[in-house]
Amino acid sequence: MDLKQLEYFVRVAELGSFTRAAAALDVAQPALSRQIRLLEVELRQNLLIRNGRGAQPTEAGKLLMAHGRGILHQVDRAREELGRVRGSLAGRVAVGLPSSLARLLTVPLTRAFRNELPEASISVSEGLSVGLLESLLTGRLDIVVLYNALPSADTEITPLFEEDLLLVQVRPPGLAEDPPPEPIALRDIASLPLVIPSRPNAIRMHLESEMAAIGCRPTIALEIDGVSAILDLVADGAGYAVLSRNAVMNSIRPSAFTSRTITQPRLRVRASLATSSQRPTTLTQQATLTLLQATVQRVMPQG
Repeated sequence: MDLKQLEYFVRVAELGSFTRAAAALDVAQPALSRQIRLLEVELRQNLLIRNGRGAQPTEAGKLLMAHGRGILHQVDRAREELGRVRGSLAGRVAVGLPSSLARLLTVPLTRAFRNELPEASISVSEGLSVGLLESLLTGRLDIVVLYNALPSADTEITPLFEEDLLLVQVRPPGLAEDPPPEPIALRDIASLPLVIPSRPNAIRMHLESEMAAIGCRPTIALEIDGVSAILDLVADGAGYAVLSRNAVMNSIRPSAFTSRTITQPRLRVRASLATSSQRPTTLTQQATLTLLQATVQRVMPQG
């Protein structure tokens, strides 16, 4: 048994697929399968049940996956400790950010990371909270920012900030930016055609929940998963959107839109940092968490 075989097996067991694991590890699938088969021969145990839907660990495989995660984590910690002897942390950290925050945070975060952790590497992925959470649980991401994250035995959640949701519409020709447009009651939004992500997007679920509480429901014009595409459609006159101010201000053409505060009730979403409780954070990941919190405090509008 060697560390490469162990890493390959753990990744296949976590992702439930040789194809996905090969893509995540950047290795050819035949080579991946061969190494895991060699591991099974050496241990004289079938570690995975292979079927048309993917691969699932056997009882022996579950036991090895638990040990393997611990072994790989200890190897990472050993590398980090050796890096500290040289005076710096090393290793790779994969971070996932919601689309509405990626444009705001990616550049300052990577700049701070390079300054503080020059011997480590970072990758930043963008996506919806549901996809980011799945990638966290399967080991493809180490740290993610989630909207309205629910407590779970699989994740460690740390509150990051809260922000208002606004009704976003195309700016009529000749409309001055000041004074700001009048607030709008949530009930009045129910009759407007919305361009909104599909379920179970966190912002959509929050909007529907708050509307249900006052006895109404949204009018869905289009379901689009992607902030940029939603704003492009709003700019084209397809309808209205419910987004955070950051999503609008960090779009390509923020001046193309006008945003109205939502009242009765006020809509707010909570962003949190999340890590996997199944894989203890490394020192490099802990340092990245601190950098993320500091970056948010520095670049996010407060309040």
